[in-house]
This record gives sequence, structure tokens and C-alpha cells, in this order.
Amino acid sequence: MMSATDSIGTTNAEPRRVEAFLELIRRSRRGRLKVYLGYAAGVGKTYRMLREGHDLLDSGVDVVVGYVETHGRSEIERLAEDLPTVPRRSVEYRGIALEEMDVAAILERRPEVALVDELAHTNAPGSKHEKRYEDVEDLLAAGIHVITTMNVQHLESLYETVQRVTGVRVVERVPDRLLAEADQIVNVDVSEEDLRERLRRGDVYGEERIERALANFFQQPNLKRLRNLTLREIASHLEAQDRTPGEEEDRFAAPDQVLVCLSSAGPDADALLRYGSRLAGKLNRTWYALYVQRPREAPTRIELGVQRQLAETLELANELGATLFTLEGEDVVETILGFVREYAVGHVVVGRSGQTSWLHRLLGRPSMVQRLLDAAAGVAVVVVDTATGVGRP
Repeated sequence: MMSATDSIGTTNAEPRRVEAFLELIRRSRRGRLKVYLGYAAGVGKTYRMLREGHDLLDSGVDVVVGYVETHGRSEIERLAEDLPTVPRRSVEYRGIALEEMDVAAILERRPEVALVDELAHTNAPGSKHEKRYEDVEDLLAAGIHVITTMNVQHLESLYETVQRVTGVRVVERVPDRLLAEADQIVNVDVSEEDLRERLRRGDVYGEERIERALANFFQQPNLKRLRNLTLREIASHLEAQDRTPGEEEDRFAAPDQVLVCLSSAGPDADALLRYGSRLAGKLNRTWYALYVQRPREAPTRIELGVQRQLAETLELANELGATLFTLEGEDVVETILGFVREYAVGHVVVGRSGQTSWLHRLLGRPSMVQRLLDAAAGVAVVVVDTATGVGRP
């Protein structure tokens, strides 16, 4: 996070180009990440990952199974048994023995490639990291290539969208930045009816779960919507990969960057950030999250609960891939406009504010959103209804 003094005076793209080059160096030392992405359980992600593991092994590559969840499927069990495997570690939680991926053992073993199933998994309490994707980041940082699996509904920025189209609140989520940094994403796809037939045959869940799954999450309309979300995600990733280095540099000159404006007491910031992330993904542009701290919002003057909520909001922005800025300023709109000019912002995302105070209405003073709309000439201002996650330009 940067302060106002950090950012003032940056009037050209050179520092950002240096940062981009340093990022290339960093990534050259990291392992490669390949993701098998599907729209629901049962489409064949784990099978495809294990088949690739066998192909790599046959080609002389040192590959190991870091973690695979078979769900009792005999074919998956057979494929996994025939591959070198790093034993799982056992964790006891409330008298129950749980098994997790042994990251330390994999790092010590140092294979060329590790196969890691279910990227969005939550680790047992007491683990080094809360989430498995964080374990994967440790492997990548050590130069180990990782092949993994996940479903599209676990993508952080799709939380409101998935809840709206399926009625399901997805608890386990993966930050968008991880998928954005993936070297390869493979769409594992079957038709909705074929997937439902697999479910009926018992190829996905045990018999006791089949009817409930068919009547709820695995309804055909739900699957169709999730399948379309997956296809859009794949298309966005391919488009981003197709950009040439010259186009990447031109992003700083073209006024198309996306800015999400945050406040300490504004509408649902999480929904606002997810909308901004999706918009930036569609445009293949850099995006920023900006919090303008007014003097009365200094850490020593705002409530602890507000501070905690703000910290969580900024952490989510980082997880979604935004570049974070905190600027001090009495006039929020003027501070935002200065940032827009400095960073070639073409799209400003704000939340729909509540009612203007009675004094402002009496004096005929416009709201901050209205002032922004009036002053941001040449910039698309998107006002998001955070209750629904829908934005209107």
C-alpha cells in the first residue's frame, strides 16, 4: 500500500516498466502453474490431471502426487496408485485425524512437477496456511511446477454472481490473481446432461447424495450458467496471454485502467471489488483500489471495528489482484480525479451511496457520486448496486 507522498510526482510510465521487468525476473524463477478448470464436480478435472501425470512420468519427468482426492472412484484410485506419491501428513483436530498435503516433504523431495487436487480446499486448523492455494504458492516459489484443479465457482470475484445464479454461497474461494498468473488454464468440459448422467450413475458422489445433488446444485439451468462462466473465464485468460509486450506497455498510456473507489463507511466494498475485478478482466487492463482517507478518518480517530473492516477490505483487494493506494485528502472527489489523471484511468467504479444528508439536500449540494459524474469528463463512471452486484454506467 502506498501513501500520497509515495505516488505524487510519478508522471511517466518508467517506474512501472521497471516494476514489470522485475516481475518478469521473479516469475522466471518460479515454478509454472497449470490449472484444469471445470464448472462443477464430476467433469473430469482430476482424471485429466492424473493422465497428464502419467504422460510426464513416461517422458522421464520427475512428477509426484502431492494430494489427490479420489472420492472413492475406482478409476481415479487406480491412476493415482500408479504414480509416485508424497505421503500426506496427519493432523488431529478435536479428536479426529485429518489428512493434508505435506508441503514440507514435497519441498524436501523437490520434484520437477507436483500434482495438487482441489486448489480451493481449506486446510485443517493448525496448518501453516489456511488455504491449499497458499501451499501451492510455496511450491511455486521454490521452483516446483504445479498442476492443479478447481471449479469456476470458487473464483473470488464470482462470489455474488454464483450466489445469484445458483443460490449457493461458496465458502472456499481462490483469489483471482492466482488464476491470472497461471501459465496455462485448460477447460475440462462436458455437456450439462452428460454430467447429470454421470451423477445418476454414481460416478461423482455416493448414492446417498445423488438425488439431493440433482434437485439442488446440479439442476440443468445452474450447470448451464456455470458452464458459460467457465467459458468466459477461459476466453479472458487466452486474450490476456495473446497480448504482446508492446501492448502491455501501452496499457499505461491508454486511458482504460480500472479504478475502484473505497470508503470506510460506504456500501458493501466486497461486491464493489469483485465487480471491478471482473470489469478489469473483461478489458484486460490493470486495476487499482483507492481509499481516500479524510482527516477525520485517521487511525487514531475511527472506531476499531471500522479499522478492522477497512483492513479486511484492502486485503481482499490485494487477493483479487488490485494495486492498492491510500491517499490522504479532505476533498474525496478531487483526490479521485487527481488519481484518474495520474494513472490514465478510463473506468471508475463506485458504490451506490445512500441518501444525501438533509443539510446537503436543503442547500442543494450534490452527493460525491454526482460530483464525480459531473466532473469526470471522458471517463466512464460505473455505479454499482452492491446488493445485486450489477453496475450501471
